[in-house]
Order: sequence, then C-alpha cells, then structure tokens
Amino acid sequence: MTIFVTGGAGFIGSALVRDLVSQEKELVVTIDKLTYAGSLENLTEISGSNNHVFEKTDICDSPAIAALFQKYQPRTVYHLAAESHVDRSIDGPADFIQTNLVGTFVMLQSALEYWRELTGPEKEAFRFLHVSTDEVYGELGPEGLFSETSPYEPSSPYSSSKAGSDHLARAWQRTYGLPVLVTNCSNNYGPYQFPEKLLPVVILNALEGREIPVYGNGENIRDWLYVHDHSSALQLVVEKGSVGETYMVGGRAEQTNIMMVRKICQILDQKIPTDTPRENLIKFVTDRPGHDARYAVDCSKIERELGWSQSVSLDEGLEKTVSWYLDNLDWVRSVGGGVEKDRRGLEGKSA
Repeated sequence: MTIFVTGGAGFIGSALVRDLVSQEKELVVTIDKLTYAGSLENLTEISGSNNHVFEKTDICDSPAIAALFQKYQPRTVYHLAAESHVDRSIDGPADFIQTNLVGTFVMLQSALEYWRELTGPEKEAFRFLHVSTDEVYGELGPEGLFSETSPYEPSSPYSSSKAGSDHLARAWQRTYGLPVLVTNCSNNYGPYQFPEKLLPVVILNALEGREIPVYGNGENIRDWLYVHDHSSALQLVVEKGSVGETYMVGGRAEQTNIMMVRKICQILDQKIPTDTPRENLIKFVTDRPGHDARYAVDCSKIERELGWSQSVSLDEGLEKTVSWYLDNLDWVRSVGGGVEKDRRGLEGKSA
C-alpha cells in the first residue's frame, strides 16, 4: 500500500514524511516541485529507507500527476503542497493562485479519476486529506476561537488562495463523492522550517548579533503548534476521521509575536551567553498590509472525536527548535540561499 505526500520536501510535509517512513508500514511517495522552500536536505534522515520514493513533479502538471496515480496506486493522499509565505503573496500573488488553486484542482481531479477506477476494499479505503490553515478565517477579535464552522474572511492573497482550495476540496467531496477530509492548522514551528519564517529568522539573527525585525508593535497573537504534533494529527484524521469533515488542529499555545521573540532570545542567552541580552537586538518595523491581529483555533473536535492531543508544550518545543538550529547550521546555509542575507520572514506560518 502506498501513501502520497505532496509538498513532502517542505517544512510540514517533510516532518510528516519522516514520521510515516519511520513507521515502516507503507511505501511513502514524496511529490514535490522543489521550489525555494522545498529541499531534499529535509529528507536526508530517510535517504536510505527502502519504503520511500521521491518524485520531482509539479502538482499543476496534470498528465504527470495522473501518471503517478497509475504508477503507484496510492491508498492515501496527504495534500500539503502550497505557496505559504504571506509577504511573498503580497509581492507576487500569481504563484499562489497557480499552486494553491490550480494545483489543488489538478490533485483533486486526478484523485477522482483514479478513485473511480477502484473497486471493493481499495475504493472504500481511499482517503484524500487536504491540509490548510487558520488564516482562511481572517482576523479574530480579542475573545473567542475559530471553529470548523467559522465563516471564511481571508485577508491576504495567500489566505485567499488557500480558502479557495478548501472550497474546491469540499466541492469534490460533496459533488463527486471523493472521500476528502480537510484540516485547518495554527502556526507551526520546529526543525527544518525555512529560514524566512519568524522563528528561524529570530534564532539566526540573534545568534549572529543582527537586528531582529518585528512587525508593528509585536502584539499580534498566534496559536503555536509543534510540527510533529501536527503530523500526528494528520495521520489520525486519515485513520479515524469521517469523510467530508473538517478538523481544526492547534497547539493551545497563544502568544504574541514579541513574546515568542523574547522567549527565543532568552533560550539563546542561556545556551550561548553574551555580554548583552539578545532582546536588545529587537527592532520594530513598519507593519505589513492586512496584518491580522489574532488567530486561535478550537481543536476540541479532534480531541473529543479522534482522541488527539498535543504532546509537546510550547516551552519544550521552543527549546527543541532552538537546539536543532544550533546543531544544524550547515542545513541553514545549504537551503537558505539569499534568505540568509535578507531575512524578512517576520511571522511564521505553515509550509
């Protein structure tokens, strides 16, 4: 039996791939175009595994995707491939429309054509999991949480393109019967996150004694989810979730951006002391357009119905993350490219 993971060379995708491959249960096929944020360096831990295959393929390439379905005959598709950096979507939205909307359409349509040819237990067992973000719901007020029934009010080209892809996934389930499930997650963090996102930017700049840029006054609030907790949730949704349902996945760890930055500086100060606190490197910069004030999700449905829970606390996860970057600076230099010279990732998101 075979599992597809699109975007499996990216941050969240590679965490999922590494977790799945380590279980040695099924063949895992990573499908990735290897854009700037995807790298085979993220999969070096499993490079010798006999239950992993990498396919460099663009999810917008319909004939190529259809051929992969016929070649590998997957039981499950984890669809994570997406353009995800909000600042990049503001500067150049076209890639986001192409990958997040057209790419999702191609994946859904190819899966539908493949699924229709299946019979018996194989057809019954097939699942397509569409992985999305809490940003599709827009800005949350000072109280309350996003839930599976919250209205969509995306603010950026990125979140709008993800909202559209969510609607496509649900339409292919309701109209054509394709066994689709959807998850919406909060901000992910952990090892192998591309160096343009908030936590890697803070870690690397603080380590090098460079200014740490923070948007506005740093009071924007996000819920933080350790990436391997997210991976476990995705697997549980595929195994036990109900077709057609949506599940929110969160860390139950709301923090302002400025507090996250300070926590990282304090961890680094403990590990590698300097003459002055690294918090002194913080520099508030002009806020970006359409910057949502707060996101937070109610993940009680997946906890109640599927028995999932977070296993890594925020403090533990930050400690793990900082330690990993300190131990893997060669990886940063390998994948970062020009980002190391122009780190503008002032807020982290999933990708």
